[in-house]
Amino acid sequence: MNAHLLQPAFVDPVLDAQRGFRAALKALAEPGLIQHLPSAPRLDGLAPATYALCLALLDVDTPLWLAPSFDTPLIRANLAFHCGCPLTLTREDAVFALLGEADLLDLSGFDHGNDRYPDQSCTLLVQLTDLEAGRNLSWSGPGIKAQRRVNLPVPQAFWQERQRREAFPRGLDVLFSAGHHLIGLPRSSRVAEERT
Repeated sequence: MNAHLLQPAFVDPVLDAQRGFRAALKALAEPGLIQHLPSAPRLDGLAPATYALCLALLDVDTPLWLAPSFDTPLIRANLAFHCGCPLTLTREDAVFALLGEADLLDLSGFDHGNDRYPDQSCTLLVQLTDLEAGRNLSWSGPGIKAQRRVNLPVPQAFWQERQRREAFPRGLDVLFSAGHHLIGLPRSSRVAEERT
């Protein structure tokens, strides 16, 4: 462990972790609604909301897979110290995975759970530069009254990749983050191009 790489995490570890955890749950319970994490800490390479999600969700029982762009000595050292999460090199072993926009074209290898234990699937933490700069998409499903317009700036191929791998109740839950904000996309949500 390189102590010189360590940076501060939550100011109030218990309360701030609870806030982060509740924001993640709310994001997945109300898909497509932007949640705000104002007191999220900073770490080079991670948006405050991404780092807050890591601090709130990761622990010794949650192996994390890092996309190459996040696999830096600084991020590794701080997640290992503050979260205690083991870092895995194999996607199949990951309970969480940290990805960027460029990593969304290939979701192979991540655990989609099984019919008996669908909740044991991998959750994707996806860092974007923005949560509202994409094409109009219509989301529907549990937690959405009729439909919700969402404008995530992700490649069209991601939606095809997601659809190809979905077999409800198995599937991948996704938490998108940018700045101090996050949006949840549970496996139960259906996504369609908005007709103009």
